[in-house]
Amino acid sequence: MKPLTGSFLRSSTLPYARILGVLGSVLVATSACHHTPVPETYGGKTKEVGAAQQNKRSNVASAANATSATNGENSANAPRDRAPETPGASGPVSNKDSEKTKGTETTELDANKGSAALAPPIQPSKPTPIAAATAAPANELQDELKSEESSVGVAYGAAGLGLSGVGQGGGGRVMAARKMASVGHGRLRGVARAYSVAPEPEFNTEGYAHVPDSKFLSVRDQPLSTFAADVDTASYSNVRRFLNSGSLPPKDAVRAEELLNYFSYAYPAPEAGQPFSVHTEVASAPWSPKHRLVQVGIKTPELKGAGVPKDLVFLIDVSGSMESPDKLPLLKRGMELLVDTLSAQDRVAIVVYAGSSGVVLPPTSGASKDVIRTALSQLEAGGSTNGGEGIELAYKLAQQNFIKGGINRVILATDGDFNVGTTSEGALTRLIEEKRKSGVFLTVLGFGQGNVKDSTMEMLADKGNGNYAYIDDLEEARKVLVREAGATLTTVAKDVKFQVEFNPARVAAYRLIGYENRRLTAEEFNDDKKDAGDMGAGHSVTALYEVIPVGEAAPGPKVDPLKYQAPTAPVASSASAELLTLKIRYKKPDGQKSEKLTVTTLDSGASFEQASADFRFSSGVAAFAMVLGDSQSRGSATLAMAEGLAKGALGADVHRDRRNFLGMIQKARVLAKSSTAQVLRTE
Repeated sequence: MKPLTGSFLRSSTLPYARILGVLGSVLVATSACHHTPVPETYGGKTKEVGAAQQNKRSNVASAANATSATNGENSANAPRDRAPETPGASGPVSNKDSEKTKGTETTELDANKGSAALAPPIQPSKPTPIAAATAAPANELQDELKSEESSVGVAYGAAGLGLSGVGQGGGGRVMAARKMASVGHGRLRGVARAYSVAPEPEFNTEGYAHVPDSKFLSVRDQPLSTFAADVDTASYSNVRRFLNSGSLPPKDAVRAEELLNYFSYAYPAPEAGQPFSVHTEVASAPWSPKHRLVQVGIKTPELKGAGVPKDLVFLIDVSGSMESPDKLPLLKRGMELLVDTLSAQDRVAIVVYAGSSGVVLPPTSGASKDVIRTALSQLEAGGSTNGGEGIELAYKLAQQNFIKGGINRVILATDGDFNVGTTSEGALTRLIEEKRKSGVFLTVLGFGQGNVKDSTMEMLADKGNGNYAYIDDLEEARKVLVREAGATLTTVAKDVKFQVEFNPARVAAYRLIGYENRRLTAEEFNDDKKDAGDMGAGHSVTALYEVIPVGEAAPGPKVDPLKYQAPTAPVASSASAELLTLKIRYKKPDGQKSEKLTVTTLDSGASFEQASADFRFSSGVAAFAMVLGDSQSRGSATLAMAEGLAKGALGADVHRDRRNFLGMIQKARVLAKSSTAQVLRTE
């Protein structure tokens, strides 16, 4: 039997004290059925529990069983997942199956030899269904247990804990299960019941940075809109994870730009020698027909041929919080997909961290795939999470094996739950900003649920010249690490910034949809010391502006006239047909000085129906994000509208990403109709 290790205790939802209390309850459990005195030991003194005391316990148990009969119908419909096991059985046992169990053989731990021996069969009474255990008799049982002479153990736990306790002294076995009651057979052949008295909710410590709602800004007051490129896609797959698990995502988990940039768009390929192409399109906004919607898109060139050699360091979180199947096991399968794509010119090293960090695999040729797979397969979760120490070691290894002119990248795979060592966001920010000076780039892969520190992982990617993806299943791992490996691993432009100047003669107000945590000041656009987003090979970045034309009412409070100066008068160029001017700054991967591109955009007055399929699909994605994020500027947008817009603009959709998005919208509509926690416009 596997011992209860420290990693088990940490990953459990039960507090340590209650687990210890449960173990103690099992070890002192004795029969509530016999009326002969039973010796019990308290603090080294032995006393006998008489018939009167045992009768009182029997009456309590009988009352609980009586309540069980009245609630039998409800109990029969209780969920049966993770039901308590019967010793010797191979699967979960339902209430109905437990009632049929007669004379089950129980196992005792031989205190002298430490081996298991079969105890004589006993006839346990029916397990009390959990519905009955939480009624008045259970409360009476609590009062009874306050007596120091009580020998019936009560287990408190999340939604109930079933126990099968066997052994003497420190020996024994505990089997935990939810939503069911079970029986435990002790050495004295007594029966100890486990009741759920007060179910506790499961703890959720996921962390998301606040996403403020994007509001309209007056062109007269703020003619410039400046922001950094964002190629992260984590928010999209994280939202999908919430919907697949049957719940709507938190508002702050929905970042519109990451939903938009999850998809590829048919933007033209860049001209030879150019880092990217620039595309703009203007049509009416479907949720506010009197407003105009501006799509801005840029695309980098695709990788051709075998590409440049790669020096990759896998920095893998193996702390106890990574034990569940959707974390370390999924992580290892995803990394194996990447290993399959490596060539002999590539090198891979593996660094792991928990309470401390270490090198599991020194730099190894990509041709030695079996060696790399073996190292991955041997990883197991356990311990606390010292992410700062792991980052230090991974970057040190990457710098020692730096390939000049190659791809040098640390791939951090974690749930972001750093709890020892460098843990504060400020300290981690300074650490990763220092490491990016080495020329080593960063990819952050998020895993799991319940304790996902999304804000920490996003910050690390932003500050580390990197990108952030959330892996919710193996297909997402394939998309990020195989299908879009060039975009994920190969940086072709860094510190990419956008600045849009709107023509006050044509635009009264505007708002940028998404990019709330990527906004820059106007001055930072020309500041080459200011960090911004990086783009990989084959990446595209899409941004949408909702524009209010001059003559239409602009929402929001007005600014009082200035007392000491007059507003700046429009210049002659404002009389042109130009709607806006787009400027883009970027640096080459190894450069320190930025270059600038400038593009002007006209508005031909096109209707939404006349827009391209990419424009209409991105509008559907934006509507979906605005509704889930409960944006106050969403106009008439609903989930039904989002579905209609996307369904009519699927395009080629080679990998079915857009069709899968339709499934997400449909799940959100079902959940929104039944949700009482969040009111959404679904129809």
